[in-house]
Amino acid sequence: MSDEDVSSGWQLTESDPGVFTELLKRLGVPYIVDDLYSLEPESLAALQPVHALIFLFKWLPGSPDDEPGVGADHYDPDFPGFFAHQTVNNACATLAVTNALGNIASLTAGRQFMDLMNFTTGMDPQTCGMAITSADWLREAHNALSPPSAISLDGPDLSKKSEDAYHFVVYLPVMGSLYELDGLKPYPVRHGEYHESGEGWVGKAREVIENRIHTYPTGALEFSLLALRDDPIPGMRRRLDALQGSPGDAELSDLMNKLSNENSKRERWAFENSLRRHNHIGLVHALLLALAKAGKLDSAKADAQRVMKERLESERRRQMLMDEHELH
Repeated sequence: MSDEDVSSGWQLTESDPGVFTELLKRLGVPYIVDDLYSLEPESLAALQPVHALIFLFKWLPGSPDDEPGVGADHYDPDFPGFFAHQTVNNACATLAVTNALGNIASLTAGRQFMDLMNFTTGMDPQTCGMAITSADWLREAHNALSPPSAISLDGPDLSKKSEDAYHFVVYLPVMGSLYELDGLKPYPVRHGEYHESGEGWVGKAREVIENRIHTYPTGALEFSLLALRDDPIPGMRRRLDALQGSPGDAELSDLMNKLSNENSKRERWAFENSLRRHNHIGLVHALLLALAKAGKLDSAKADAQRVMKERLESERRRQMLMDEHELH
């Protein structure tokens, strides 16, 4: 970690729905974040209402996405919503969440977060970003789920880094148009209007994101997609209470299964987040030393490489099937 990263105090965040959902909980926001493995209408429909899509991608110098054109995809210096620049390294994930939440008119959140949003009203993007990353309580909430030894791989100085760099951006609807909010760009990018009927803004977002994914080599894994959505559990519980007097009802059985799956997911997230609070470098180092002394390090390395190769091949096959499905 560089001296600049240490001084900023912001630590690297994983692209994980459990991490983002815990951050939302700390902000007092009644939403969750879910993984999106497909952009098919059925997958998106199952998560509605979706408020924003958070896209993680590998930053490539000279990418065509660096500078939008003058057509449907163009900078909007008169953007009517909330937009903050990223002014320090590693704050990318929380800034993406903040840029999304700041454009949800019906947002309900905790007092500290609402006070911060009100404080930044009328600020230019650079000053707004500085105000957000200067909030000690927000930085602490961000860092609560990040290992203290994490290495900086995102930020304003991406172009200066030699290692792979990853970055979060947000896609969401504002005033009838789809916008891309990237804290490293001078202005939000307007991707054009969308039709309110049918899929609405998510249909437009699918088109834009798929075009962006197709700029990477076939089978590339340098991106992930998350959906910011309403927490479905309160609604499930209300509907479950209404159906309690209908034993044997098919909807009741289906609802109980869905609720059970959601609760299991939250338990898994809680367990994984508890692991993230600990620095496991010392344990890993001790295990590697033990394997080396026992003469088993090379075989363990080979096994790990084989397993990773199998996972990558499996993911590439899945991506190829998705691409073939889109072509048909």
